[in-house]
Amino acid sequence: MSRSARSYDESDVRIRPGKGTRPRTKKRPAHADAATAMVVSVDRGRWGCVIDGDPDRRLVAMRARELGRTPVVVGDQVGVVGDLSGRTDTLARIVRVDERSTVLRRTADDTDPYERIVVANADQLLIVTALADPPPRTGFVERALAAAYAGGLSPILCLTKSDLAGPAEFAAHFADLDLPVIVAGRDDDLTELQGVLDGRLTALIGHSGVGKSTLVNRLVPDAERAVGRVSGVGKGRHTSTQSVALPLPTPGWVVDTPGIRSFGLAHVTPAEIIDAFGDLREAIEDCPRGCTHLGPPADPECRLDQLTDSSHRRAMAVRELLAAVRDVGPADPGPESPDA
Repeated sequence: MSRSARSYDESDVRIRPGKGTRPRTKKRPAHADAATAMVVSVDRGRWGCVIDGDPDRRLVAMRARELGRTPVVVGDQVGVVGDLSGRTDTLARIVRVDERSTVLRRTADDTDPYERIVVANADQLLIVTALADPPPRTGFVERALAAAYAGGLSPILCLTKSDLAGPAEFAAHFADLDLPVIVAGRDDDLTELQGVLDGRLTALIGHSGVGKSTLVNRLVPDAERAVGRVSGVGKGRHTSTQSVALPLPTPGWVVDTPGIRSFGLAHVTPAEIIDAFGDLREAIEDCPRGCTHLGPPADPECRLDQLTDSSHRRAMAVRELLAAVRDVGPADPGPESPDA
């Protein structure tokens, strides 16, 4: 006997058990009890962290499913839950990545749209350059400066191998940028550098062979970073293969990064570099739309040309930096060959 549609009610509906019976929700757990930690290492889907920045409270964590593919890098401040004991074979979970105050980024070359985050939340960038063997190149320093200015880091130039050459000539290239310069050769006292690093998170970058790992071992005696030799043709051999944050004997951390063959800046704009200088930032607010700030003949009405005294000298130095970053292509890897 057939039934009319009006005679049916919800009791007549059959629900097939299995998939689809659980209500879906986008609501995620708040994890209000998550402990705050800093990421100090990354290795194949596992993140080394320290609770509250305490080097003695170390643990290993995995990324929680709800974070998806959210990038987590050295220097990130994260929320962790689960087993926080740090015992062998235990895993915590990273459930939150806090907003970053600074980000040091690079691309593979100047045309690559994919940005690689080198380190997050660093206060400053120590650009390590050898004065000889391999010979110093202004191009890499200029690119590192541009990345630091764009990412909100305070750059410092650190010159090594001072026993082979003097620092004055090379340092003079950056005098008008008010760039701090510290000489830290193997025979130099590190008191000045230690004072600059004290209480801060500092990222170290440099080409392989410039003495970066040697410097790290002097700053952090128990770091045991591998130290390599420079080949007879002046090309460095990579000794640090992964970024890692190391605690200083005094408060503060240094992030040792792998030797960099190239430093692409596809993500950096001229305005981001100029924005690091308060007096120049105010000046370009009145520049015509589309101004590249490189000056005549391309930009005859650039407001940087109207500055005077120290601001004018700094503007011209920044303009030279902009021109160098624009003109030096990704094929200029510094003292290493691209396939070293």
